Amino acid sequence: MLNIPSNALPSKTGAEILIDSLKKQKVEMIFGYPGGAVLPLYDAFYDCDIPHILTRHEQGAIHAAEGYAKATGKPGVVVVTSGPGATNVLTGIADAMSDSIPLVVFTGQVHTPGIGKDAFQEADILGLTIPITKYNYQVRDVRSLPRIINEAFHIASTGRKGPVVIDIPKDIGVSRAELLDPDTIDLPSYQPTFQPNSLQIERLMKALKISHKPLILAGAGVNHSHSAAELLRFAERYEIPVLCTLLGLGSFPHEHELFLGMGGMHGSFAANMALTDCDFLINFGSRFDDRLASAPNEFAKNAVVAHIDIDPTEIGKIIPTQIPIVADIQRTLLQLLDFHLDGKEDSSPWCKLNTKRKTQHPFTYDHGPTKEIKPQQVIELVGKITDKKAIIATDVGQHQMWTAQFYPFCFEHQLITSGGLGTMGYGLPAAIGAQLAFPDKTVVAFVGDGGFQMTAQELAILNEYQLPLKIIILNNASLGMVRQWQEKFYNRRFSHSVFKSLPDFVKLAEAYAVKGIRITNPQTLEKDLREAFAHPGPIVVDVQISQSELVLPMVPSGKPNHQMEVFQ
Repeated sequence: MLNIPSNALPSKTGAEILIDSLKKQKVEMIFGYPGGAVLPLYDAFYDCDIPHILTRHEQGAIHAAEGYAKATGKPGVVVVTSGPGATNVLTGIADAMSDSIPLVVFTGQVHTPGIGKDAFQEADILGLTIPITKYNYQVRDVRSLPRIINEAFHIASTGRKGPVVIDIPKDIGVSRAELLDPDTIDLPSYQPTFQPNSLQIERLMKALKISHKPLILAGAGVNHSHSAAELLRFAERYEIPVLCTLLGLGSFPHEHELFLGMGGMHGSFAANMALTDCDFLINFGSRFDDRLASAPNEFAKNAVVAHIDIDPTEIGKIIPTQIPIVADIQRTLLQLLDFHLDGKEDSSPWCKLNTKRKTQHPFTYDHGPTKEIKPQQVIELVGKITDKKAIIATDVGQHQMWTAQFYPFCFEHQLITSGGLGTMGYGLPAAIGAQLAFPDKTVVAFVGDGGFQMTAQELAILNEYQLPLKIIILNNASLGMVRQWQEKFYNRRFSHSVFKSLPDFVKLAEAYAVKGIRITNPQTLEKDLREAFAHPGPIVVDVQISQSELVLPMVPSGKPNHQMEVFQ
């Protein structure tokens, strides 16, 4: 606390300083939920012209901020109160850390004198968030707010992006100060490397020159660095096949002849066989997680590996790397494109082999007359109806993998999904964040009946903010991916993975003044979907699908990618 003479009248409270700092950062919206410890901030928000989105749960606030950040590339901003308000956003913070999503999260805290004394609604947010944030702060002097907020946005949005927490005791919000710390950034220990090493660029291009079977792996880093255009030019110039991770989808056009699809556990046959057979693998911004490299000792074992990543800790962590490049991916691709390479080995037989493999075992499903709606067809039809241009958000589970397989992603930041943490309940609020960021674009949320119930209360936001969000529930009355694993690996012992009771999702939507429809007839599926998308406002579409439908192909956990199960 500042000891200020009674005759001095400082001009700004901590809450006002915070708002000024957010305006300097050009924050477009705040996602939050009020409570006692942040009432000084919310009192200042009353006169603030930065829009505040009142979600119906703190989990909804942070996932909506993630959706906004994934769709725009800008930091999402969250304000929640102390204690349970702050602990309710821990899952979202961990999710953002795993997927490298820039967030600045303001958590309320009890008065400074009460910290560490088990005051009402006190929680050790610094201790709780150290493992799941890029950095965290607790404000102890109101004068430091401008500097802390400026640093937080810088840290969240540079290098490997991620969440930063600022814990603000209640008295800081009402404290006044005239002399403020400068908001300049002085972080000598935080200096991300952006520019690639020219010698490593040369090594990569020499390895490419003698390669007969080169392959590009595009991860989330391509989307984060806005380098899809450069990746396309590089792949086309040297005729290098490309596969994506789940979070890399959209960074390379779905229908391009060089695109092999998604790799890994539920990846395509062509992508996984290419990973097995390639002799030179260029990894742009993927961390080689276990859903891609379930058996690291068998992963691309015949290949020289080049790994380009902004985060040096990821290089060599899982897969041995012969050509490490710590740098921004866009800057790296620009240098690779500037490199003059003569006499490259002919890789056309390799390209022809991959093209053949794409036709051998494509993503498919039973197209014959059926009594049940095929979820893959639903996603294909939505791709057709939206002309491939919708922003797609998903929850987590079977529908997430079907969406990755069957929606024709073709631009950066098109897919909004929880990758590393696999957070159920993510889909609806994340879609809301994306729709708020782009109110004039079509945003579609594919969700399962399980995950949707975890954050269904956020339906309340749709009419309040006039959001024309389209929500497709692929409803199999079960925790579909859990049930699939129980079928495959637990002798069909479906322990607590099938719902014996579900709400009427149409009536639930109507309770929030949102239009709801149910689709059960496969013969009228396209007509029904087109009518749903013609609706100008928000709509919940409950699509009834079979419980027995599986996500295939599938690489069993711990197996190498070439040992995938292709057919159901």
